[in-house]
Amino acid sequence: MKPIFLTLALALAGPAQAETLRIATFNASLNRQNVGDLLADIKAGDSQVAAVAEIIQRVRPDVLLLNEFDDDPAALALFQTLLQTGQNTSGLGAARPITYTETFRAPVNTGVPSGYDLDGNQEIGGPGDAYGFGFFPGQYGMAVLSNLPITNARAFQTFLWKDMPDNLMPEGFYSPAAEGIFRLSSKSHWDLTLDAGGTELHLLAAHPTPPVFDGPEDRNGRRNHDEIRFWGDYVRGAPYVYDDAGAKGGLAAGSHFVIAGDLNADPFDGDSTNQAILQLLDHPLIQGSATQAQASDGSAEATDRQGGANKRHRGPAEFDTADFGFDRDNPGTDRAPGNLRVDYVLPSKMLKVVDSGIYWLPSSNPLFAIAEFPTSDHRLVWIDVEIPE
Repeated sequence: MKPIFLTLALALAGPAQAETLRIATFNASLNRQNVGDLLADIKAGDSQVAAVAEIIQRVRPDVLLLNEFDDDPAALALFQTLLQTGQNTSGLGAARPITYTETFRAPVNTGVPSGYDLDGNQEIGGPGDAYGFGFFPGQYGMAVLSNLPITNARAFQTFLWKDMPDNLMPEGFYSPAAEGIFRLSSKSHWDLTLDAGGTELHLLAAHPTPPVFDGPEDRNGRRNHDEIRFWGDYVRGAPYVYDDAGAKGGLAAGSHFVIAGDLNADPFDGDSTNQAILQLLDHPLIQGSATQAQASDGSAEATDRQGGANKRHRGPAEFDTADFGFDRDNPGTDRAPGNLRVDYVLPSKMLKVVDSGIYWLPSSNPLFAIAEFPTSDHRLVWIDVEIPE
């Protein structure tokens, strides 16, 4: 029996209040051609870097995954300092500074030499023969900024593609020796455990390869499919999974999680293999839908403004998250793939989504210009979720 004073205290306190968190992903295009270039640009006050920082300050996520941030601890530290100063690239007054108490970075596969001919050009060496396409180790890397404590981290950088049952690795394209060392992740897959006011929340972060830049063997499309499938299997607790420390198994049943990242797959359009993203959008443990998503007026307006392939797309334009609507190398042509929905923040079914959005602004918004290319060809995507106590 509960003591009388405890029962009274519980009654006066009322039901437990849920905490609301804003979780975001942003392919910020903070990748550079050479080692050290990003750090140099941040030091020099590069306008693109400042615009990325201003977007983050205006959206103010509690947890943020940055894709395409070159893996450089000094650059990440200096970028955090930049976030602590209000940016004003829009000219409309400085945004409020934002400070993150936690950061996470780890090695990625981009630019790491494999020692094998992975792109099939009969030569060994160069960005196409790295474990993930890149000109130097860590190019197109990932980083997480958080105001929640990160209590545990699992990385799956070295998980081998061949160890995924029923994988889609193209038969006969790679040599047997290359198949034996080929890593699934083009960058990495991370499971970060966050302490959300006493409740564990798993941030599942990744950036699968684009399903293009290959041949009829569809090696990148197949890899993209299986990189996305990895999380679908992981949240089911797949026993075949192992992390870089050798620990086996997927996520425990009943865990709260959010999958975030530039997943490079649209449910309706583009070049993904077998509608790869539907493995998550139709997953029984994930709140995802091909027809209900974060939306923005700006992306719909861009489709009308750019025309071209956008007019042939089947997917709702207001759900697009990446501006591929024109060929920047051949302006005025109709060679671009059109704008696509490729960036996702997908919560588990047990979390309540309070709000969501895409920072793709209509041209009538005074802040319109800061999110446009050349800041990034992607837009920041966010959700607000309630974390029950």
